[in-house]
Order: sequence, then C-alpha cells, then structure tokens
Amino acid sequence: MKKDNISDAVIRRLPRYYRQLTDLQNRGIIRISSHSLGQEMGITASQIRQDFSCFGEFGQQGYGYNVEELKAEIGHILGVDNDHHIILVGVGNLGHALLKNFAFAQNGFTVGAAFDISPAIIGTQINGIPVYSMNELDAYVRQHHVDVVVLTVPQSVAQSTADQLIASGIQGFWNFTNIELASSRPDVKFENIHFADSLLTLSYRISNH
Repeated sequence: MKKDNISDAVIRRLPRYYRQLTDLQNRGIIRISSHSLGQEMGITASQIRQDFSCFGEFGQQGYGYNVEELKAEIGHILGVDNDHHIILVGVGNLGHALLKNFAFAQNGFTVGAAFDISPAIIGTQINGIPVYSMNELDAYVRQHHVDVVVLTVPQSVAQSTADQLIASGIQGFWNFTNIELASSRPDVKFENIHFADSLLTLSYRISNH
C-alpha cells in the first residue's frame, strides 16, 4: 500500500467512498463499476480509479469492484478496524448530543468516558458512558490508552485544555470548539470542525446558482 505524498483531497474522499459502499452493501449490491460508483457519488470514474491507485490495485478489468471487499479495504485504510479509544471533554449540549446520537462504534471508535466541570452531570451516564470530573482527566489518561479526544469545551479554554491533554500523551483531537487548535509537535493531529464553514458554503451556492 502506498502512503507517501497522498493529497489531503484524496484522504477526505475516502470516508465518502466508505459511506457510499456501506449504503450499496445495505441495498444488496454485490459489485459495481467505477463508472456506476462515480454516478452514485458525482465523481468521475477516472478520479475514482486515480484515488484507489494511491493505495494499491482494487477491482478487476471487466468485473468492477466487489462492494464488500472494497468496503473492507477502504475501512482498513481508514483504520476502522483498529478499535480506537476515544474520550469526550466538555459535556454541554453538543457533547451530550454526540454521546447520545453519534455512531462512534460503527466508525471504529470505542468511547470510554466523558469529562465535565458541572456537578449536575458528574457521576451520571449518557448512553452508557460515565461522566467524570475534569479533576480526574489526567489520571484517567495516564491509566487508559486514549487515541482521540472529542473536544467540545468553550473556546476560552480550548487551547489550554488541548495543551494539557497533549502533555498527557494525547495525539489526536476531533475539535468542535470552532477555533483552530495547534501544536508545535508534528505527531499531534487536529481535525478542526467548523459548522459555519459548511453553512456558508451552502450560502454561497444558493446565492450564486
């Protein structure tokens, strides 16, 4: 599998392929051509073949792709079979909604715990996930293997909270604080989520159609 110099655009299309293949599998479709897959996704067949070639050889000439096998291959590339361990820090409205509704397990993540400062929710469980005090965060991270932190704390403490967690050994952040987090350490990775970016993209499209 080739991994060097793969563009961010290709990497960001991989979850779309995985989601589409999951849908195809649920619909009982066994095999599909790059042309038909492209029609389903609004991507050209040549782009699909080019993207897949970054990771090896998939499919057969004249047959296309086996949906189940291709989904498994892309899932492996994405790491959904690695059983990543995740915690959530900041159980406000958004954090609560993610714990309650987001299918972490279907995407290869096991949620071990959540943390907050509110006495009203410390000691409770949300969707079976225990909520602990922020005072217990450092000890938990030292005692448990944690791959990723979902960060839903207020902006005012976002970077300081991330710095605290980085010092404890955390290297991955799914950041919903609506500010760009950063670290001088190249091994620390951030996926900064900005809901406004998506909404403003829609605004552009409906304003310039």
